[in-house]
Amino acid sequence: MYISPCLYKSIKDFISRKGKRVRPILFVIGYLGFSRKVASGLYRSALSIELLHDFMLVHDDIIDKSDTRRGKPSMHKMFNDFLKRFPGIKFTGEDLTIVAGDVMFALGIHAFLSIQENLARKEKALRKLIEAALYTGSGEFIELLSGTKPIDEITKQDIYKIYDYKTANYTFAAPLAIGATLGGAAQKETNLLFNYGIQLGRAFQIKDDILGMFSDEKNIGKSTLTDLQEAKKTMLIVQAYNHSHKKEQSTMRHILSKKTVTVSDLRKVRKIVTDSGALDYARQEVERCVKRAQAFIERSAMRRTYKLALSQYAREILDVQ
Repeated sequence: MYISPCLYKSIKDFISRKGKRVRPILFVIGYLGFSRKVASGLYRSALSIELLHDFMLVHDDIIDKSDTRRGKPSMHKMFNDFLKRFPGIKFTGEDLTIVAGDVMFALGIHAFLSIQENLARKEKALRKLIEAALYTGSGEFIELLSGTKPIDEITKQDIYKIYDYKTANYTFAAPLAIGATLGGAAQKETNLLFNYGIQLGRAFQIKDDILGMFSDEKNIGKSTLTDLQEAKKTMLIVQAYNHSHKKEQSTMRHILSKKTVTVSDLRKVRKIVTDSGALDYARQEVERCVKRAQAFIERSAMRRTYKLALSQYAREILDVQ
């Protein structure tokens, strides 16, 4: 990585920022829940999925035109600040970040190969890792294209398709299934963990949507206007639109079509979401997803210690008592 000190420093800064590190933790829990030993290189291999996550984040920030990430400057913002000392250059911080993200992807695959495990299981797990990256990218693609569809044409199934591809698969289902595959779990067990992760991921994304609209910038590390500015068709937004009167629907369509949204727009949408019952519905949907997830994990043959650890960790992530 010392090929370029600038590249090394930027990647190190970005991946070292505070975060929950959900993916590598679930990777390790999935592995230890079935393996009889701790293979050499396990924890370095678990970092692979975090590196791939960060690769997606830096590209995501370019798409979202976001200058912050986890309360600090996004990578392209750091590069743009760095490039100010070179007037007249013909490339931007966004250009450098695309390349840096590609390097992070390669680092992730390299890290995954660190584990000293059964080669057949290793190959199978690697395929799952690559598939997770594929589905996440596809989720981002269809989410962007959903912005071209009128809100009254977006269904609950459309929303969950995006949630499953972009969040649930990559953040919860795949790390658990990959770890369990490496640990020697049977296909039935990896399927149970995968389905558990999908339901948990749905709950997580809905709760994240709620925080994105009703929390503040300090708590979520990004502007509370971000989702509205991007006109994201979240469960909250679609549910509110479908259960509001024509006047409120017109207001929502107008705000979602604006090039620049304001705090006043956010307040209006918050009121519509609350008055329509969409906020209560979303909270109930989180609870339903958590219950479905629990039903899957209870059927799993994962070692009891790690099953309990997984359930406890899931409650902490979702702040569910």
